[in-house]
Amino acid sequence: MAFDAEQIRSTAQRVAASHGLDVVELEFLGGAKHRTLRIFIEKNAEERRKLAEAASEAGSAAGAEILAGVTHGDCEAFSRDFGTVLDVEDLIPGGEYTLEVSSPGLDRKLHGREDFRRFAGMLVKVQTFEPVAGNRHWQGRLTEVNEQSIKLQASERKEKGAARKGKDAAKPGAEVEIAFANVEKANLVPEF
Repeated sequence: MAFDAEQIRSTAQRVAASHGLDVVELEFLGGAKHRTLRIFIEKNAEERRKLAEAASEAGSAAGAEILAGVTHGDCEAFSRDFGTVLDVEDLIPGGEYTLEVSSPGLDRKLHGREDFRRFAGMLVKVQTFEPVAGNRHWQGRLTEVNEQSIKLQASERKEKGAARKGKDAAKPGAEVEIAFANVEKANLVPEF
């Protein structure tokens, strides 16, 4: 029996849904004896909405809906239930493994249009496959998300090396459009 990532993801999402959670990312690491299945979870849209309502009633920050994270208790309950399903259904072949469950963190990766839409208005860091306006590394406020691309209002960057001087990279405050097909990786940038 081979490791079936899609079956494990589907099973993880089913268990997560029963706890008001969504699976953000799944990683299977290691070799024969030291294998780790790492699952990143977050509150689902309904749970985030409930938390945002509770926060606004309590007079807390309006952005609570966006970053309402999982608790240690959420990770523990999901880990217990999902681990049981993995073992009963024998979804991880070959015996021993370690299951790690956690939040994606404040600097979480962004996956797909829905994540970009959800975090519109937030500060993000984007790395592209091909340069855009002379640069592959961008940081800025995510101002727009459409079907084909994202737009960032560029932040001031620290240039690495004198070679970058004089390039045609956009100035801070300029709007930069990046096609989804050109996004190699993207992360939120925590703001305090």
